[in-house]
Amino acid sequence: MQKFDEMYRSLPPKSGEEREHYKAYAKWLANVPEGQMQLRLEEAEVIFRQVGITFAVYGDKDESGAGTERLIPFDLIPRIIPAHEWRRMEQGLVQRVTALNRFLHDVYHDQDILRAGVVPKDLILSNAQYRPEMQGVDVAGQVYSHISGIDIVRAGDGDYYVLEDNLRVPSGVSYMLENRKMMMRLFPDLFSSHAIAPVAHYPDLLLETLRDCTPDAIPEPTVVVLTPGMYNSAYFEHAFLAQQMGVELVQGQDLVVQDKFVYMRTTRGLQRVDVIYRRVDDDFLDPAVFRPDSALGAAGLMQAYCAGNVTICNAVGTGVADDKSVYPYVPEMVRFYLGEEPILKNVPTYMGRKPDDLAYILDHLEELVVKEVHGAGGYGMLIGPQASKEEIAHFRAALQAKPAGYIAQPTLSLSTCPTFVENGVAPRHIDLRPFVLSGKKVRIAPGGLTRVALKEGSLVVNSSQGGGTKDTWVLEDWPSTGPSKEWQDLQQQ
Repeated sequence: MQKFDEMYRSLPPKSGEEREHYKAYAKWLANVPEGQMQLRLEEAEVIFRQVGITFAVYGDKDESGAGTERLIPFDLIPRIIPAHEWRRMEQGLVQRVTALNRFLHDVYHDQDILRAGVVPKDLILSNAQYRPEMQGVDVAGQVYSHISGIDIVRAGDGDYYVLEDNLRVPSGVSYMLENRKMMMRLFPDLFSSHAIAPVAHYPDLLLETLRDCTPDAIPEPTVVVLTPGMYNSAYFEHAFLAQQMGVELVQGQDLVVQDKFVYMRTTRGLQRVDVIYRRVDDDFLDPAVFRPDSALGAAGLMQAYCAGNVTICNAVGTGVADDKSVYPYVPEMVRFYLGEEPILKNVPTYMGRKPDDLAYILDHLEELVVKEVHGAGGYGMLIGPQASKEEIAHFRAALQAKPAGYIAQPTLSLSTCPTFVENGVAPRHIDLRPFVLSGKKVRIAPGGLTRVALKEGSLVVNSSQGGGTKDTWVLEDWPSTGPSKEWQDLQQQ
């Protein structure tokens, strides 16, 4: 299987075989004294624990029955993307997210793409993530996915592919920001010698995007971050982003709806809320409409939302567009709504709902990656070449029982990047999650969150499955000819 390494032109790595945009870093790394990287890693772990950068693993329980708190492993070696590659990727991301937002508006209004037969009608209207309550509801600026996390992989041919679209409550951006801060703290000399595009302004971009979506153009809108609470696996990120934006972090019990307006309880009385950046799934937002047992949302919230008196980001019902069974149709959405050819490729996908595809999947389970259409976090997935006979038999039975609940894709040879592991520096598989912000315009902080599969040979990068993260550098000009803007700003503080 063809392999692609981000830093080296060949594996095992050879001196002088570094890719052009990695040459300066490779020269620096070769001169790092033995033992210094391990000391820096230990320093990083101490700081991350002090700051409280953890996530909960629901499968692992502590004595109280709650999910155990862990650090997401942090790798010291950055993933570097040259400017020309990033510019092309950025164009593709803007194109893709624009088409997805057009699709979401369409399926909740005129349904042109369904009537044209481009996307099967039953696939959407019978989808568990389709919310009939949103039919005919006009959302601010016709934007449904204000914060999108698009997972991108690089295959052995060196080309980038979109692996999946995360449009509901994508997480991970706090680790992108904290990884950059950590790298600048540990290796300031690198930032003085590399022109690395900044990411520290992401919270400002996020706040600007949220304010763009204010109902009836309120000049000073009140924005809040709605969290399920401290036991959620991404609670650190909820609190972090609220603090960075300078807005209130609230739970459902802090909100009250009166006369179709949403208010926040404060020590000075009720204060109207205009925009809710929700980190709560649809089902838990309003017990009067969705799950009546939910204590995570506020009764009457959907009434206020449908009346146009509050904006919920991301919009209710966005999940229908990031369903894995809808993913294969995104290139056709780009053509249908924008009249353009997709810049970013999809991974070839077989759909269990199609009889011919199902037959192929069942005949090639040992070669394919099979995913539940509603699965997430690396769960509900079979990696055929690495699976046991028992796992393959289990998925065969599941596919035969509910074929529409699964898709399958070829096992891509994900690109590798040098990673600092117990035995030194070794290649490990990675992906990339850029974060796309859609308001009055589309904004993207350069790079994104690089996730790395720390287990040798593993293709699963999810933190819940033992994966870690890396800082992602987009070189503003390369070969690098000056300090990064973030480093310059730091020196002026």
